[in-house]
Amino acid sequence: MKADALRGHLDGLLLAVLEPEPLHGYAIIAAAQHRSGGALELRTGTIYPALQRLERLGLLQSSWDAVGERRRRRYELTEAGRRSLAQERSAWAEFTAVISSVLNPAIPSPGQAT
Repeated sequence: MKADALRGHLDGLLLAVLEPEPLHGYAIIAAAQHRSGGALELRTGTIYPALQRLERLGLLQSSWDAVGERRRRRYELTEAGRRSLAQERSAWAEFTAVISSVLNPAIPSPGQAT
């Protein structure tokens, strides 16, 4: 999948991946790849700045998690993040319906022969 296709949708993707449970960065990347059937390959240089921005906006909160001797930052949705995800889903449904109506018209457009 082209990186340009994700532009403007990364926040919603990250919020959706984090909806079921808190995850650390690499687990977020793996979950997005798994849920997309391998089509999404998010890079750490892309997601970490986005996660930090979402945290500054109050949509995520993070905490340190110790796994053995390693410490990893774990991210989870806040209530504001859940509301934002619901808005993202609604906007996405509207966007895809409009684009679909243009790409796959069900009825002839005005002036088009029937």
